[in-house]
Formats: sequence, C-alpha cells, structure tokens
Amino acid sequence: MDLEKKPVVSDVGAWGMNVVSSVGIIMANKQLMSPNGYAFCFATTLTGFHFTVTALVGWISNATGYSVSKYVPLWELVWFSIVANMSITGMNLSLMLNSVGFYQISKLSMIPVVCLMEWILHSKHYTTRVILSVIVVAFGVGICTVTDVEINAKGFLCACVAVFCTSLQQITIGSFQKKYNIGSFELLSKTAPIQAASLIVLGPFADYYLNGHSIVKYHYSTGAVFFILLSCSLAVFCNMSQYLCIGRFSATSFQVLGHMKTVCVLILGWILFDSALTIKNILGMLVAIFGMIVYSWAVEADKKAAKFVSAKGSDILNGEDVKLLKDKSNGLIDSDLEHGQMKS
Repeated sequence: MDLEKKPVVSDVGAWGMNVVSSVGIIMANKQLMSPNGYAFCFATTLTGFHFTVTALVGWISNATGYSVSKYVPLWELVWFSIVANMSITGMNLSLMLNSVGFYQISKLSMIPVVCLMEWILHSKHYTTRVILSVIVVAFGVGICTVTDVEINAKGFLCACVAVFCTSLQQITIGSFQKKYNIGSFELLSKTAPIQAASLIVLGPFADYYLNGHSIVKYHYSTGAVFFILLSCSLAVFCNMSQYLCIGRFSATSFQVLGHMKTVCVLILGWILFDSALTIKNILGMLVAIFGMIVYSWAVEADKKAAKFVSAKGSDILNGEDVKLLKDKSNGLIDSDLEHGQMKS
C-alpha cells in the first residue's frame, strides 16, 4: 500500500506563514516608504522587485530539483498575470484617488464579491451561518479601519477594477491548481517571472503617474537597500503562503481569515509606531476576531455535514447494490429451475 504524501507545511503553518510574512512586509514597507523613513514611494516597482526575487527562488528550486515544473499553457499564465497586475495597479490608484475610509470599504467588499464570483463560476453555495459570520467579520474590520469616506468618479472606477481583479486572481489561483494538478509553489514559479518582467518595465511609469517622482533620481542609502531586500525576502514567503492557503482552502476563507492581518497591523502599529488605538478600534478587533472564530466553526460544521450526507448516500447505494445482487441471484436460481424442468 502506498503511503499518502503528507504536505511539507501544515494548514496552521500555512496560515501562520501568511499572517507573519504579510504583517512583516507591511511594517517593513511602512519604514521604507514613510516620509519619516526612507521615502521610497515606488510601490508598483517595489512589487516588481518582489516578484523578481520570487521568480529567482522558483528558478533555483527547479534547478536543484526541489520542485518540478509542470505544464500550464502560456496564454493562461499571461492573462492571469495581466489580471494580477491590474489588481496591484488598481489598488495603488484607489489608495491615491480615494479617502482611506473608502479604500478600506473597497477592500472589505472583496469578501462578498469573491463569494458571488465563486457562486457564478463554480456554483459554490454558502450556508446561512457562514454568510452571517462573514458579515460579522466585515462589520468588525469596518469599525476598526473605516473613518472618513469620500467618493469620486475616478477613484470609484479604480476601486471597482481593483476589487474585481483581486477577487478573480484569488479564485483563479485555486482553479489553476486543481485544473492542472500543480502545487502552489510550482504555480507561483510559473506566474512570478511574467509578473516581474511586466511590473519592472511598467512600474516606474505607474509610480511616476501616482506621485510625480522618478525612481531613477532616488538616492539608495544603505538603510533603504536593507529594507528593500527585507521586503523582497518577506514577499517570497507572503506570495508562497497565499498560493498555499488558497489552494488548500478557498478564496473566501483566505479573505475572511486574512483580516487577522489587519488586526495584527493595528496592534503592531500601536506598539512600534505609536499609532492611536482607540476603544472603537479595540471593539472592532474583538468583533472581527469573534466573526473569524464563528466562520471557522461554520466551515468545519459544513464539512462534517457534507461528509455525513456523503456517507449516508454511500450506505444507501450499498443497500441498493445488495438488493440488486439478491435479485440477480434469485433470477439465476429460477432460470436454473426452468432449465432443469425442460431437461426432465
């Protein structure tokens, strides 16, 4: 009997890696991009650096035999990379054109959008308890983060593009892994080079449009280079764990439980950067955490219910098979008796 191959990283380990690396990269980027830090205001180009290092790690992994390259059609990789890059650019434009409050609302809207798209594309249905827990999480995070809300036409359009492309990207990650039977890291190794090349070329132009500064004129101090390398290193684990989590669970679960990162960022911002933490923030975090716990319970309860229904259906089928076998055996006996009577 072949032993079942166990995953290198456990489910809890995958979530932990994603939360730690995501929070770490936010803290590193805050120091790197802040005017009080190193004022590296080139977010799109920095993302290109992230995917360049990720692609390099993937190439080394394939060259050393740690991972195996599998076939995915080039056109699938190209359109996925276009959607992913539009997600990154759309988010940066949304943050620039909208108020922080509306930007946070647009990020929260990804949860219902992902649910809707999974229902349309994969006919996935959600129980009432899952839907209610999602609403509780969104409400809690909204209390934490949403302050002023100002809307304008350009900002609204960019937010819509960002939410749609991000949701589609996350759903597609899971679909590709199932469709081509490819692992999370192997898929990331396929998509990262295309995203890196396109963002390195187009990123400086997008950043110049966003903030009016040219990356060519930026002065790279030792501290800035250190934080760029730190950000790129954390991005490898962040990208890897994102593909890993979505492949094992779903885009919806990744969105819901991913808001734990928002809670951690608020707490660390208060500890490390003296950011204000009000009663409103604390209450919002508690509501969000409660919603995440309820969501986890609801998903597990649905899985157990599905297994029970499947087992019950299997028992019914087994009963029908027994009945058919009995009918067939009785038919054979009757046939033998008829042949015996004819012979006599």
